[in-house]
Amino acid sequence: MLRIAYFVSHPIQYQAPLLRLIAADPEIELKVFFYNDFSLKPYQDLGFGRVIEWDVPLIEGYDYCFLNCWGSKQQEMSQQSLAKDISKQLKQKQFDAVWVHGWSWLCSIQVVLAANRLGIPVLLRGETSGLGEPTHPLKKRAKRAFLNWLFPKIAAFLYIGTLNRQFYKNYGVEDDRLFCVPYAVDNDYFQQRVMLARANREELRRSLNLDFGRPIILYAAKLIEVKRPQDLLAAYRLLSSDGIEPKPYLLFVGDGILRLTLEAEAKKTNWQSIRFLGFRNQSEMPAIYDLCDVFVLPSNFEPWGLAINEVMNAGKAVVVSDRVGCAPDLVREGQNGRIFTVGEITDLAEAIRFCIDHQTAGDISLKQIQKWSYQEDIQGLKQALNYLKHKVAE
Repeated sequence: MLRIAYFVSHPIQYQAPLLRLIAADPEIELKVFFYNDFSLKPYQDLGFGRVIEWDVPLIEGYDYCFLNCWGSKQQEMSQQSLAKDISKQLKQKQFDAVWVHGWSWLCSIQVVLAANRLGIPVLLRGETSGLGEPTHPLKKRAKRAFLNWLFPKIAAFLYIGTLNRQFYKNYGVEDDRLFCVPYAVDNDYFQQRVMLARANREELRRSLNLDFGRPIILYAAKLIEVKRPQDLLAAYRLLSSDGIEPKPYLLFVGDGILRLTLEAEAKKTNWQSIRFLGFRNQSEMPAIYDLCDVFVLPSNFEPWGLAINEVMNAGKAVVVSDRVGCAPDLVREGQNGRIFTVGEITDLAEAIRFCIDHQTAGDISLKQIQKWSYQEDIQGLKQALNYLKHKVAE
């Protein structure tokens, strides 16, 4: 049995089910180390502009502890800290490998350095897609210098998708150090919850005062500038050629600084088909996904976009901008959805029309997402661990 220490900033709703599966695997002994516990209690989310409290279990089903960090009692979501006890924790358990999520936290860099000193190989999994690379020459040079310093300290890289893999390649990481551990969600959970919700779909539709038979376009994300919800509203208006309310509804799920502006713009249309449903918690989303026909993520920058994974488990068509990291892996152009150039409102409107007209797109989404699951994650992780084992034996 291989002993793995996994280090991550805080309990994350998307990761908890995967950690439970890994912990249950007879070939792996997993210990999770968190830098922060803010997500376990209500906290102010700046993007949503409101207090968030997750309604799904975050720390059940696996062994974990919180590192002793300076200032951790006062820590907020975005505050950095330094851990006092990383080397001690690693020495106590004699881990075979250390797995670190990302490199944006100072604690993560501490982990890499401590593992290197102790001779423990390091696995790295991050979200960087290359879509958000700095354009300022000084920032570009600084980032390259930092990663050229960091990456030789990593034994193997767990890439989450095509763009993430290419990012590592661009920084000189060799093919034999790259292992696919795709960015996935709990497919079984979402599919089961969607099936349960389906029986009450019309009841939910009536509760939201939505007429039967009208298609539904869904946006579910923070209402902030980088997500570009205003582009979706503008594209929706193009669905009407004569000023008459379009047949599809447009539902905005989420909250954020742009909500009042969007509501004011929607009011100018005098249409009743644009609805703002506010923030919905994780357990509520499968029923919302089941209700829609087309899901749209028009972001200017999205390292991945796990909402696309989620809604594909509901068998829905998807429209994403070309700045969404999951696009090359999950969106089959002209099959289960469309990819449009960010900011191109006419292209976005045309993509939405296409998805509404192609009823089979959702079936293709559901088929596509079956191959992008936690099972592939565990397989990729084991391949990386096997690689490390052989490297040690050499």
